[in-house]
Amino acid sequence: MRILIIEDNEELCHSLAFQLKAEGFETDVCCDGEDGLHFIKQKAHDLILLDRMLPRMDGLTVLHTVRRLSIPTPIILITALGELNDRIAGLDCGADDYIVKPFAFPELMARIRCILRRPRQWENSQGLRFGDVAYDPALRKMTCQHTECSLSRREGELLELFLRNGAQILPRNTILTRVWGPDAAVEDGNLDNYIHFLRRRLRSLGSRLSLRTIRSVGYCLEDPGLPSQLL
Repeated sequence: MRILIIEDNEELCHSLAFQLKAEGFETDVCCDGEDGLHFIKQKAHDLILLDRMLPRMDGLTVLHTVRRLSIPTPIILITALGELNDRIAGLDCGADDYIVKPFAFPELMARIRCILRRPRQWENSQGLRFGDVAYDPALRKMTCQHTECSLSRREGELLELFLRNGAQILPRNTILTRVWGPDAAVEDGNLDNYIHFLRRRLRSLGSRLSLRTIRSVGYCLEDPGLPSQLL
């Protein structure tokens, strides 16, 4: 899971990033609204922590713009403004939750867990599933029929992305942004290597799923029993 923190208090920003990493999350940080909106538009994150009072573009404007663009990424609004009307304004603009400074980190984690428990496509109580493959992100275990194997962190993040978008073509840039991060310096060859690793994992479990290369575009996880997405 990758979380974007948009907070102009650099000390708080980096403290949250440190604590979230200790909880197993990947994080990206920025300190003003315009940069935050740029990051959000890349759709590289599973959750956003958004400060309300930001330089260059305030948090409510960022939030309103994001929802107007139909970007559904969950957003927790973080602010020192805790009056009833302030909370209503944030929620009405499209925030999924609202937390008032100062707050305890365990409370923030509880709110994050609450949002992440909401059911998403291809997910059930046992984890992610598509075709004959299931994946438990917490344990990094991929299962097919009665066999299973453990994945590396990067393999797991890549498989999770494909399972959440089963039968859809994912452009290379989208995969790199989602798995390695929007500002990561990564060569295309790294992606090809991990696709090779993941294909080998699927074969070792005897899965019928395949990772199809879409020339000059990206990759698609396919199940022979389902129609593939057409270009």
